[in-house]
Amino acid sequence: MSVLIVIPARYASTRYPGKPLVALKGASGLARSLIERTWAAACSVDGVDRVVVATDDPRIAEASHAFGAEVVMTSDKWLNGTERVSEAHEKLGGKYEIVVNLQGDAPLTPPWFVENLIEGMRNAPSAGVATPVLRCDGAALNGFLADRRVGRVGGTTAVFAADHSALYFSKEVIPYTGKRYDDSDETPVFHHVGVYAYRPDALAAYTTWPVGPLEQLEGLEQLRFMENGRMVLCVEVEARDRQFWELNNPEDVPRLESMMADMGLE
Repeated sequence: MSVLIVIPARYASTRYPGKPLVALKGASGLARSLIERTWAAACSVDGVDRVVVATDDPRIAEASHAFGAEVVMTSDKWLNGTERVSEAHEKLGGKYEIVVNLQGDAPLTPPWFVENLIEGMRNAPSAGVATPVLRCDGAALNGFLADRRVGRVGGTTAVFAADHSALYFSKEVIPYTGKRYDDSDETPVFHHVGVYAYRPDALAAYTTWPVGPLEQLEGLEQLRFMENGRMVLCVEVEARDRQFWELNNPEDVPRLESMMADMGLE
């Protein structure tokens, strides 16, 4: 099955304007922009036919061209990455059987997260949309809870049924558990990893639906599928001792740089 990875990137982020061009220092101190690091993560995924950056901003396009990325210019009207990915796929001919949205704020996404996601789609022909989930250890869960106590969104969590169809995604920490966990403990909370895989029909339908109340409240694009009766498949992935975090706030920059230093990532 043909696979396209699209990295949607916009400059005018509400929480962090200019985020795709923020420099992150690797283990040796070498600084690369967030969009370049995400591009490198996408290019390391096996079984992918094409990788493109989709943006409406000439600054991001220029920076992406400078490190060798293919760029698709898209409209500035889109509200989220799924909408931007849909336009990019259409501009590229709409011919790919699986379209992956690797959001431009996730440079630490391991390649096997995306490879497992693609495999999950291949094994579930009825699924129009799929996304990875990662079981939190105590350290990750405690970090989420600490962020929420001070009003930061540290990440998104997911709950799903026995067949791995999503029940809900939230920027709150769900499900509730009153238990205390040590850093190395396994917990019942799953971190939603901000990557999506779509079949073309589901992706094309997305832009025809209005924003629903849950999507508006949570600010989570995947809820539009669920609010319109489309099943979202949750594909469980394993960290394999790899640290993972997204760049959501300026405070996340030193956190990501520390993780890259720990893992020896340049």
